[in-house]
Amino acid sequence: MRTCVYVDGFNLYYGALRNTAYKWLDVARLCGLLLPNHDITRIAYFTARVSARVQDPGQPARQAVYLRALATIPHLTIVEGSFITKNVRMRLARPPLGTDPYVTVVKSEEKGSDVNLASHLLRDAFQDRLDVAVLVSNDSDLVLPIRIVREELSKTVGILNPHRVPSHALNRHRDFYKPIRRGVLRASQFPPSLVDAEGEITKPATW
Repeated sequence: MRTCVYVDGFNLYYGALRNTAYKWLDVARLCGLLLPNHDITRIAYFTARVSARVQDPGQPARQAVYLRALATIPHLTIVEGSFITKNVRMRLARPPLGTDPYVTVVKSEEKGSDVNLASHLLRDAFQDRLDVAVLVSNDSDLVLPIRIVREELSKTVGILNPHRVPSHALNRHRDFYKPIRRGVLRASQFPPSLVDAEGEITKPATW
């Protein structure tokens, strides 16, 4: 079965990797362990470049190192959206009496990845590049493209869920489902160092 995997990078990070020791994740190894009977012909990884923050100025550099590591996987493509950080005025839920109920907060938004993922999924399915599409996500916004791929093109769609609680909307429109647990994350780490055309890639000391 020709299988293409579509990875929502931020959904994976916030659902399964944040606050763990498993951020140096070899996505191809993860897919191989969870999909042992599939011929994985393509992995598309959707993400956006983060901006430096006062509390974590090294985050962009660590992300860049990780993206270099991912790029060593021969059949993996990185598709970048954008990441926007801005100051916005928002209302407090329970403002103290006699005070301004609005405060200025830093709001970060990742733009484009879900649209990019849906577009690549639909293109590959319509061009008959796959028999099975596997989404690494728990985003219910992907229900419509999944339905089109299954109902109109008769392709099989699976979900590898990085979150503890699955989306009920996605669950109604998939052919198979597997959770991403700590054990498979632990078994799917890159080696501490890799090599690409630019030289050595070393796992960040702190993350």
